[in-house]
Amino acid sequence: MDSPILELKNITKLYPGVVALDNVSLCFRKGEVHAIVGENGAGKSTFIKIITGAIKQTSGQLFFEGKEITDNSPQKAIELGITTIYQEINLFQNLSVAENIYYNRYDTKYGLINFKELEIKAKTVLDKLGVDINPSELVKSLTVGYQQLVEIAKSLSRTVKVMIMDEPSACLTNNELKYLFDIVKRLREEGVAIIYISHRLEEIFQICDKVSVFRDGHYIKTMDVAETNKSELIRLMVNRELTESYPCIQLQKGEKVLEVKNLTTEFIKDVSFSAYKGERLGFAGLVGSGRTETARAIFGADKLLSGEIYVHGKKVNIYSPEDAIKKGIVLIPEDRKKQGVFLYRSVRDNIVFSYAPKIANLLGIISKKKECTVCDEQISKLSIKTPSLEQLARNLSGGNQQKLVLGKWLLMNCDIIIFDEPTRGIDVGAKQEIYQLMNELSENGKVIIIISSELPELIGMSDRIIVMSEGRKIGELEGRDITQERILELASETRRIVK
Repeated sequence: MDSPILELKNITKLYPGVVALDNVSLCFRKGEVHAIVGENGAGKSTFIKIITGAIKQTSGQLFFEGKEITDNSPQKAIELGITTIYQEINLFQNLSVAENIYYNRYDTKYGLINFKELEIKAKTVLDKLGVDINPSELVKSLTVGYQQLVEIAKSLSRTVKVMIMDEPSACLTNNELKYLFDIVKRLREEGVAIIYISHRLEEIFQICDKVSVFRDGHYIKTMDVAETNKSELIRLMVNRELTESYPCIQLQKGEKVLEVKNLTTEFIKDVSFSAYKGERLGFAGLVGSGRTETARAIFGADKLLSGEIYVHGKKVNIYSPEDAIKKGIVLIPEDRKKQGVFLYRSVRDNIVFSYAPKIANLLGIISKKKECTVCDEQISKLSIKTPSLEQLARNLSGGNQQKLVLGKWLLMNCDIIIFDEPTRGIDVGAKQEIYQLMNELSENGKVIIIISSELPELIGMSDRIIVMSEGRKIGELEGRDITQERILELASETRRIVK
């Protein structure tokens, strides 16, 4: 085997009160797809940021092609040939695909950009990926999955020797995922070293050669993928056995809590369904099918054109999220970073944001003592990992950010809780905790509505599943009828409504 193209020796990163990485050593080779796995908070993101020059290690050495790099920075990493594709898309929505791929690197003449030439160059990169995207199209008109593919094209438009993929598949459809896997295989054949980070462990076994496990800031072990299995990886990641992927509960369906009749917005048409006390109701469908849009309509985030909503048998008027919350409906959104948490506010501020009026006195002054008591209770109840109440939400792991959103809403004691992609970008251990919390809420009589692109998750956690397509309800499955094949069969149908 060739000598490593990238090697990190004895890397340690300290933050006040936190050891993010503790004496980690690891190397990466050309033409190898090397996965890094671990729970949120294991140190993966810190490790990657050190490689890309976004942060500097407290101690330790970084070598590239055998030479020590002492002055690393984002620009230096790019010059060396290290590129990164992050889970959060970083594109200019109002610029074209071509403009995004070559942003800040336009060839100009007399200060003018030759857009035709720019689009030809971009088309060459896209063709290399095997992706059929019009380079003149505005990025905002693309699906999230295709925007992710543009991110990959942007990276490949440079000289690439090491490519870091951080949760690249989180928002891809099965068809788009095939593009991604083809790209990874092609890059491997070209001798590019790929560092692949994903919480979807099945992907590791499909495309990776090696896998390294991190836990609590420590490097645990590196293995050949062919010589390990999913159970061993999970055990090494969480340091305990996880025997059930989806904790099973059996509950009797209670009284009707939510009823939706002919709900219509700009994005959905005549959607009708009911949900019952203690029920876990799933929503399935392909990307753009109307699952999220149905949740947004119920929560008052999208304007209703027609239709009726009933809560506990009473018709309610919901014109905004504030109206929905007052009626006992809350939404944990798909994009928690943009819509769920205040990233630059503290853990304390996030938890009590909606609950503050209830712990304020007659003059509107909030009791700090009550505030801290409430926050401590939620942190303990949900096992939120944070060094203090004043920690910024942006510094928490994805799983802990998700718990933060949940903690905020649990204080409101609502009866209907909508989870949109509840475990996207969350590690296997945190997933188990979220599943258990959902079950506890269900056992306490709450209506749990689950929207998920991961069919095994949806099947494992739902008592009943509604299938959407083209903004309409296509079918409804229950009991033994809930299978992956049947869901996909219905999700692919169009213009057929099943009452």
